[in-house]
Amino acid sequence: MDSLPIFFKLHGRRVILVGDSDAARAKLRLLLKTPAAILWLVADENAVKAARQDFSGLPALTILGRPLQSADLAHTALVYGATGVEADDRRIAALARAANVPVNIVDRPDLCDFTTPAIVDRSPLVVAIGTGGAAPVFGRRLRAMIEQLLPQGIGTLVARAGAFRGRLADLLPGQSARRRFWDRLFDTTNPQSLVGLDDDSFTHHLEKLAQDARTADKQGTTDGLVQLVGAGPGDPELLTLKAQRALQQADVILYDALVSPAILDLARRDADFHYVGKRQGDHGRGQEAIHDLMVRHVRAGRRVVRLKSGDPMVFGRAGEEINALRKHKIAVDLIPGITALSGCAATSEIPLTHRDHASAVTLVTGHVRAGSTLDWRALAGPDRTVAVYMGINTAQDISDALIADGVSPDLPLAIIENGTRPEERRLYGHLGDLAGLVARNQVKSPALIVIGTVALLAKDWPQNALSPGLGEAPIFSPAFSLVS
Repeated sequence: MDSLPIFFKLHGRRVILVGDSDAARAKLRLLLKTPAAILWLVADENAVKAARQDFSGLPALTILGRPLQSADLAHTALVYGATGVEADDRRIAALARAANVPVNIVDRPDLCDFTTPAIVDRSPLVVAIGTGGAAPVFGRRLRAMIEQLLPQGIGTLVARAGAFRGRLADLLPGQSARRRFWDRLFDTTNPQSLVGLDDDSFTHHLEKLAQDARTADKQGTTDGLVQLVGAGPGDPELLTLKAQRALQQADVILYDALVSPAILDLARRDADFHYVGKRQGDHGRGQEAIHDLMVRHVRAGRRVVRLKSGDPMVFGRAGEEINALRKHKIAVDLIPGITALSGCAATSEIPLTHRDHASAVTLVTGHVRAGSTLDWRALAGPDRTVAVYMGINTAQDISDALIADGVSPDLPLAIIENGTRPEERRLYGHLGDLAGLVARNQVKSPALIVIGTVALLAKDWPQNALSPGLGEAPIFSPAFSLVS
């Protein structure tokens, strides 16, 4: 982080703007939203007349037709330069720096002591997005996205809630109780409903929420909450809005091995993180210990997120954890996630169903309880796509079982390793060479195996491996791999 984001108070302070370009006028419109006294220096008296016509009747604005002078910089907080003339902009920057006044020259990052971010204004709630001056267009695009997420009334909610903070500290001395109060307030209050609501009524509403929270604390009924949350296949942009909100509100986060660090970065910084992952040959804490850990934190009144890659209900042992919590009469909030199969199908552009290839999809795990076996004859068949989770270490057993049950060894397949992540890798081949494809390319988990003729439709399936008719048996070259 090359720049430190800060909010600069301008009450009773002066800001100087130099230049009468379109960029200068855009900067002026932004500055007029602040309480600063603004000195606007334009080129000459003709420019002064035009400027006063456009911006008349503004007591905080003084317009003069002359260049910046050293004397102007006394008692000045900030300087903006937007003349569009390099020599003039350099002179402005030099004068400001000599007077130790921070300066911003529009569109000249090399002459700037600070940059002005793209701003979402829901005062007193203000969101600033900065790119360090490198790519302001990206900041503006992100601002437009955030504008859609924040309703206009959110500023009113923030202002009124802020005025209640002192009273809340008396009603709820405990920090965790206050945090739960704020979460409930912002989760359950529609900002638009505040329009026309008088201050006394809103204060009464806040006091009732706080009194309810205090009563619950005294009666010991704040048992916390468990949320089973799907983290998706790895790409943080595939996380649902509800899952992201749960991460922001969690006191405790229990996460698996396949949850990407980028997802964890979206959680509350002061949450209590517990790694409870399992990998081949390493069972970690064990499932019973995970159950005990959730129950213990919930009983202590904490909000627990059990974070699983993909979707919790697809090979995520969610059923076992829900059952364990039910035995303790603990309610569970389930937040689904995008499955690994959906994510991998999207990045590879493999349609899981297709009128010419597959009318059904089978999801199966290649890793089952000790002593258990899978009926591959029932799982595989014509007109079907088979998706194998956790099958890398049993690749030979999978291909042998399918072929023994009558599936052609020439059936196409895809292996997607680290699906949706920056290091994603896609490998293509046929069923008879599944184990060899895994071994030669040293495939590691997480990886998904997609078996069926739909693999032929992948966006990077080599064309020299296709027969003239897409629905006909493929003609395979030797094993090959493609890296996206």
